[in-house]
Amino acid sequence: MSELTAGEQGSATQPHARRTLAITGLNHALHDGYTDLIYVLLPIWQSEFALSYSLLALMRALYAGAMAGLQIPVGWLAGRIDGKTVLMLGTALAAFGYVIAGLSGGVVGLGLALAVSGAGSSTQHPIASAAVARAFGTAARGPLGIYNFSGDLGKAALPALTSLLLIIMPWRHALLVLALVGLCVAIAIGALMPPVGRARTEEASSSRRSAGGRGGFWLLFSIGVLDTAVRMGLLTFLPFLLHAKGASLPTTGFALALVFVGGAAGKFVCGWLGARAGVLRTVLLTEGGTAIGILAVLALPLGPAMVLLPLLGVMLNGTSSVLYGTVPELAPAHRTEHAFALFYTGTIGSGALSPILYGLVGDAFGAGAATVATAITALAIFPIAIVLAPSLAAEPKQAGST
Repeated sequence: MSELTAGEQGSATQPHARRTLAITGLNHALHDGYTDLIYVLLPIWQSEFALSYSLLALMRALYAGAMAGLQIPVGWLAGRIDGKTVLMLGTALAAFGYVIAGLSGGVVGLGLALAVSGAGSSTQHPIASAAVARAFGTAARGPLGIYNFSGDLGKAALPALTSLLLIIMPWRHALLVLALVGLCVAIAIGALMPPVGRARTEEASSSRRSAGGRGGFWLLFSIGVLDTAVRMGLLTFLPFLLHAKGASLPTTGFALALVFVGGAAGKFVCGWLGARAGVLRTVLLTEGGTAIGILAVLALPLGPAMVLLPLLGVMLNGTSSVLYGTVPELAPAHRTEHAFALFYTGTIGSGALSPILYGLVGDAFGAGAATVATAITALAIFPIAIVLAPSLAAEPKQAGST
């Protein structure tokens, strides 16, 4: 990476840039926490509404599907309205969805609530990451890493907070408290975050005509879809597996927090490993480790399984950091932003749909069989990664350029 000019360094240290990073990081933690606290609530909703595994997966899919499907439209909207306004309203909408969930009297109301909250969360990835990039300019690589890591902090904190709240109050009241937290974050965005401005789309007809790129992008995309399917499928069934081993509700929430903390560490460790050992070796290591870890958690009693969960989280989440870092290398020429939009939509869409498929397996053969299916999916990535390897080796020096 070339050295920054004095002007670029100065712009990267301006107070408004640091404030943008702080607010978007807080917002990212909230939204990722909103997304993953659902796993703590699944057993409660199963008991409350008498839901099958497939219907539970559908509830999760409504949230993730709304979040995935609206990211590209949100980018279009940000081209016409200040991104700060869109981000603030989206955060408020996500919080309002949990208000509806807390007041819902049946499965239809619950499904509507999750779809509303997911729609609100669709704003944070495209707008917040663009806001950080615009605020820091060419010095944005480090701040974007902090922004991404903040999401993992939310994944660890909010499920754990939810488990604690469930000890002292009914789940409906707990959701209202969490909704209030989201409303406070939305107010902070409106009051403290500098204006983002409208999204700027750089159009070059010549680059559009030559935007074929290298075919490896779609192989990478396929790996991302399957990797997300493994992660979301396992997280859907993990509470039930732990419950079958004798875990209480607070213990289950703590176990999920262990997975998410391990996942946060995995982003750092595997990103470093990918830069030194290569994408292929790292993907094979993490996916193989994921498959082994899943089967081990399935077979072990509760105590040893809990000890293994942080390491499983490292493997489970580590692949994603390698894949996201490789998108610019394989993106079509001058279409890196579009490639990221496709990649995010595909992976989040996979997170919405794949638990339904695993849920059908769970209904037919049990939670254990569905969990084994996630391990098989992780192993299915091996041949795709091997086919992808020549595309990665073709221009290795471009991996860090965008």
